[in-house]
Amino acid sequence: MTISLVLEPLEAGMYREIVRRALAEDFGWGDVTTETVIERDQKAHGVLVAKSRCIVAGLDIASEAFRQMDPAVAVTVHYGDGTSCEPGTVVAEYRGYAAGMLTAERTALNFVQRLSGIATLTRQFVDAAAGRITILDTRKTTPLLRALEKYAVRAGGAQNHRTGLDDGILIKDNHIRLAGNVGRAVTRMRKANREMPTEVEAQTLDQVNEALEAGADIVLLDNMSTSEIREAVNRCRGRAKTEISGGVTLTRMAELAATGADFVSIGALTHSAPAADLSFEIEPA
Repeated sequence: MTISLVLEPLEAGMYREIVRRALAEDFGWGDVTTETVIERDQKAHGVLVAKSRCIVAGLDIASEAFRQMDPAVAVTVHYGDGTSCEPGTVVAEYRGYAAGMLTAERTALNFVQRLSGIATLTRQFVDAAAGRITILDTRKTTPLLRALEKYAVRAGGAQNHRTGLDDGILIKDNHIRLAGNVGRAVTRMRKANREMPTEVEAQTLDQVNEALEAGADIVLLDNMSTSEIREAVNRCRGRAKTEISGGVTLTRMAELAATGADFVSIGALTHSAPAADLSFEIEPA
């Protein structure tokens, strides 16, 4: 399945300080190897190469690492974020001071490998869904890297769920237990007059009924079997949208997409994506 997407780039302010801190973590008191072996004025040509099939994400962030070490480095991008690359593809080229490239190399790769891994796994789920259900991520992200990781999800062709606790109402099982029941939790939300759709988690079909009776706009079907999901979708049709969550794997995507649910949220997109295999190869210029 070919994915066509318009990917808005991240604003530099979202990652510049993160990159600075990552470089500082690696640099410590100095890059003792590079400072000893490499002449300060030596120029170099570096290439970022895909070593496995992947969806690229995080190129601007990787390039920021090189720029912070050498503001004059020249960057040529051949395959931008969201594009598919085969093994051996030269994704981007860098020309500048060798010392800066060597010092920034690992930090740059850590970002682009991590984010490309997320985009690659996301695209696999999107392809498996074949347009029959909307793929969403979750808040199961690396602390302080949420904006970057959710960007990578978008690069993979999926959509973002809540970016934070202020970005949507989701009444989960713990809220319900503490409030007393679903109806009481939703009533309190209605009285607060929050101008957001109210989503309620349901772990059983009885709880689906409670959520509908309380007036939920979206019902989160948590860890239900495929047959239960189908029944829940039938009960919610015309009354609330439905979102599948829990136990979602690539092998289940075809059957889950066929249930008629509106959304499926997948924490694994960000918390379990393996890093993509990319390398940085450098030579004198």
